[in-house]
Amino acid sequence: MTEISPQEFINALPFARALGMRLDALGDGRAQISMPWDARFIGDPATGVIHGGAVSALMDTCGGAAALSYPGATTTATIDLRIDYMRAATPGQRITARAECYHVTRRVAFVRATAHDDDSANPVATATGAFTFDHKAHP
Repeated sequence: MTEISPQEFINALPFARALGMRLDALGDGRAQISMPWDARFIGDPATGVIHGGAVSALMDTCGGAAALSYPGATTTATIDLRIDYMRAATPGQRITARAECYHVTRRVAFVRATAHDDDSANPVATATGAFTFDHKAHP
């Protein structure tokens, strides 16, 4: 992967920047990205719960980052993403997604991800996805 700082990675993705995402860890087919609770992204005003679309965006971004961090990958795009929501994220708490490539072919990385709030024992959501990627040209 081209050497970029975590902030450069997020800055390159306007949607991730708008959601306040922070790249916490990246490398060797793994990524961790977190997002703060923000009143602008509430999906249910009665409870203050973050909209599922924001959680989905976090998990998609984290899965793509994991694929992009696989050795030799240069670009990536989501082919498929399935998300299972387990429970509502607790209002006011940061949500952290962790993703890992569990199988990689020549052009596709298969990724598993989980999202947690401060209650790390019970996931907010889990996901599986497939991400296409390009490789660095070999001399």
